[in-house]
Amino acid sequence: MTPAPTPFNARSYASRVLRAEASSLAVVADRLDDNFDAVVAMLFRCRGRVAVVGVGKSADVGQKITGTLNSTGTRAYTLDATRAIHGDLGMVHPDDVALLLSHSGESDELVRLLPSLRRLSAGLAAISGNARGTVARCADAAIVYGQITEVCPLALAPSTSTTVMMALGDALAFSLLEQRQFTPEQFARFHPGGSLGRRLANVSDWMRHGTELRIAPDADTVRTVFARVRHTGRRTGAIILTDATGRLTGLFTDSDLARLFEAREDAALDSPIGHVMTRNPVVIGPDSKLGEALDLLRNRKISELPVVDPDGRPVGMLDITDLIGLEPVAAGTETRPALRLVDRKSA
Repeated sequence: MTPAPTPFNARSYASRVLRAEASSLAVVADRLDDNFDAVVAMLFRCRGRVAVVGVGKSADVGQKITGTLNSTGTRAYTLDATRAIHGDLGMVHPDDVALLLSHSGESDELVRLLPSLRRLSAGLAAISGNARGTVARCADAAIVYGQITEVCPLALAPSTSTTVMMALGDALAFSLLEQRQFTPEQFARFHPGGSLGRRLANVSDWMRHGTELRIAPDADTVRTVFARVRHTGRRTGAIILTDATGRLTGLFTDSDLARLFEAREDAALDSPIGHVMTRNPVVIGPDSKLGEALDLLRNRKISELPVVDPDGRPVGMLDITDLIGLEPVAAGTETRPALRLVDRKSA
């Protein structure tokens, strides 16, 4: 009787694929030489933009490299090799540097572009697996990662080669980032709509201010404060209380009011609100980062965060209801520590 075939273990196979690609990256890391420095120097000195050019899967990798360069301080664009020979070469400026991507180094469409790119651009850099290929030989500087084995079981579909090429693109982009001393603030300018960019935005960009705030003197009675204080726009669950000089002294929240009612302390309604307010609340400055504010709200388990100027006068308020969706990790949720491979050196 023929034994039943062993079921295919997809997870085990996937682990082998990932380990094989990781092993190839380690090999390529050891192969880096002075040519990597030369390509970095070319791109760093580029006065225009980096034109990233590839064919097929290399073009797909080029799209990702272009995005990484743009978001980390190096202006770049993708030049489609096929469209380029039909007019898109017009986007190449004499100050641009072309970054050519080709595993074989002999892609027909790319090879046909070389004379034109040489004439139209400030220089040619390349990432290739073939040191003897036309692309690497014609470039001013080329990162050659050498022979590698594709993990595709048919040894046909680009796999390890595209992983290596993409990783080298990251290495270039982040090397340039370090040389430029590109800051989180600059990163945020290019990512205003993403969660990362929002965490790096200033508190002043998100806080409530002006007529949206409820501010009252801490010497007024609770009843007087609620009779007088009005605001427009979004509702906030806290009243900002100040002393005679306008400096923040405390908050009176919905929870504070609820405690008075639960304790049946009706007489407190006619006493100064400063006697029953939440004193010395956690505050933040308008130039602080929104990510810092989110961390304070989460770690201190508070719903309102007053924003004060250097003299302690209130200029705004952050309410947790305005920030829902900006922080994917809920309070108390267990998370795995971030994997950090390289610590940045200070300038």
